[in-house]
Amino acid sequence: MSNTQKKPLPFICNFTAGAIAGISEILTFYPLDVVKTRMQLETGKSRHGLVGTFRAIIKEEGFGRLYRGLVPPLLMEAPKRATKFAANDFWGKRYLKLSGESKMTQSLSILTGCSAGATESFVVVPFELVKIKLQDKASTFAGPMDVVKTVVRKDGLLGLYAGMEATMWRHLWWNGGYFGCIFQVRSLLPKAQTTQRRLMNDLTAGTIGGFVGTAINTPFDVVKSRIQGATKVPGVVPKYNWTYPALVTIFREEGPAALYKGFVPKVLRLAPGGGVLLLVVEVTLGLFRQVLGPPYI
Repeated sequence: MSNTQKKPLPFICNFTAGAIAGISEILTFYPLDVVKTRMQLETGKSRHGLVGTFRAIIKEEGFGRLYRGLVPPLLMEAPKRATKFAANDFWGKRYLKLSGESKMTQSLSILTGCSAGATESFVVVPFELVKIKLQDKASTFAGPMDVVKTVVRKDGLLGLYAGMEATMWRHLWWNGGYFGCIFQVRSLLPKAQTTQRRLMNDLTAGTIGGFVGTAINTPFDVVKSRIQGATKVPGVVPKYNWTYPALVTIFREEGPAALYKGFVPKVLRLAPGGGVLLLVVEVTLGLFRQVLGPPYI
């Protein structure tokens, strides 16, 4: 059976591959996420760069602080991947049908990625909120459940969805840039004749996609961190509330560079992380195909 005639793998295989890849990426690059969040929560001109922030955290709070807030993203990975794959499949089929195309194009790939990212954000927000609260230097929470109880007690269940709009934009733009780049880069790279060459193409496409997605969505990530890291004061309108007005406020008060606070640790994580993600997914799916045999091979 030719590659074009291979039977699609069951959803559980795609979901499992995505979950394994996501957890691998988190465990490998998580300290960079902590550093990124610290830099984004710092208003005004940053006092520390990437290395300085790393050193400050280790010196003042201990090495273990670099893994503070790790539980929420790990718990988030399974529902996040299930939603991402289901949404990608759902929107991809819908857009192919609406456009009349027989196969995916770059424009449809970007549109599908953006739509899947927006859908995914509904699952991600509460976990991201808890993670940000724990990563903050000023955090006094005992753990994830302490954050949840405190937020629900003060703001109700909807308090767990603070930053929903900013998270939606962050995921929409990252997924659009990531999947759009993967499609384009794969088409430009020499056609893989071996498994090793195919895996190298996936690593290259995923890394470039991760860089572009990060470059596009970092300002939205800065706003999301500010919104979710803030403490609500009754009767006081939050300084950072809606995404695009917040972008203007940060630009006006802190300059354009402030919109890219945390970009270096973020791109150091998500560029190679995007490559690792795609590589682990493809390797895992290949193993599933070998186990299941024809007609999946």
